[in-house]
Amino acid sequence: MSINKKTSIVSAVLVSSVLLSGCGLFGSQGKEKVDPPKAVSYTDEGESVAEETAGKETAENEEGVTANLKTELYLIDKNGYVVPQTIDLPKTNSVATQALEYLVENGPVTELLPNDFRAVLPADTKVSVNIKDKVATVDFSKEFKEYAKEDEKNILQSITWTLTQFDSIDKVKLTLNGHELKEMPVNGTPVSSALSRANGINMDTTEVVDITNTKPITVYYLGGDEENYYYVPVTKRVSNDIDNKVEAVVSELIKGPNYASNLVTDFLPDVELLDAPKVEEGKVTLNFNENVFSSFEEKMISKHLLNALVLSLTEQKGIESVAVTVDGKAEIVNEDGQKLSEPVTRPENVNTGSF
Repeated sequence: MSINKKTSIVSAVLVSSVLLSGCGLFGSQGKEKVDPPKAVSYTDEGESVAEETAGKETAENEEGVTANLKTELYLIDKNGYVVPQTIDLPKTNSVATQALEYLVENGPVTELLPNDFRAVLPADTKVSVNIKDKVATVDFSKEFKEYAKEDEKNILQSITWTLTQFDSIDKVKLTLNGHELKEMPVNGTPVSSALSRANGINMDTTEVVDITNTKPITVYYLGGDEENYYYVPVTKRVSNDIDNKVEAVVSELIKGPNYASNLVTDFLPDVELLDAPKVEEGKVTLNFNENVFSSFEEKMISKHLLNALVLSLTEQKGIESVAVTVDGKAEIVNEDGQKLSEPVTRPENVNTGSF
């Protein structure tokens, strides 16, 4: 389903794990197993009230592991997109709570923020997380209401995608001072009782006439600039008449982002699939025409094209690996001139480069 729940990929073009981690796209594997020891609710006066919880998973942080945990924080970039940035956070038994605490403005994330990124939760907001049956109930203090209305949907997306990176969490429920939120407090955005990644992120509906006859797919485009690209998930809507979601993902990557989006793609508009995608035991095989090459003479594919393809396709349920051929052949190299010939497992984290 989501990038954090997928672990394998790519190609008869080997995108080696060294290549992917070296370009700053991915990091360590494995979803974190999380659980705070207690649930905490906040009174109207901001005082915390701790309650013992039952039936909860125990946090598993084995002795001897690194003192830091690579955690994806969904932050807001200069163009207003919610973007994952993998940051080393201190080792803790309450990694879900800690992740949200690092989304608070002027909080501990301040010195760690990448250039042109900002935190999403209002300053001084206190949070607690109670996890049961893979549903994380997040309780906020009264300071949570002090955000700009234009950030409202971004806040919902950031909370949901940050928490659902963890193996213990599939869905998220929000409360304020112990009371369930059915709508956001500033601009009234409805809040589902079970937020999940199915709700989407950075939604683009610019070309949608009738949203009721569409379904969502999430693809990855490039944000930032040429010296410092990062990968931005965008949820688009495609017609319900499209049965093959793999073809739909490839089509949206080729089509590229909305012109006014400040996002880009390495796919050229004349890239085509020569055959229908083949899916067998979690592996999808794609056969492109030669326009997929960034250098035809060297039979080279750009790393950004491959990374976007990998991230986007492994968002799809049941897709664990991707094999890429060109005109039915796999004689392809990466930008370092290395032959790409073996499948590779997709590491866990996105946008791990230093800034």
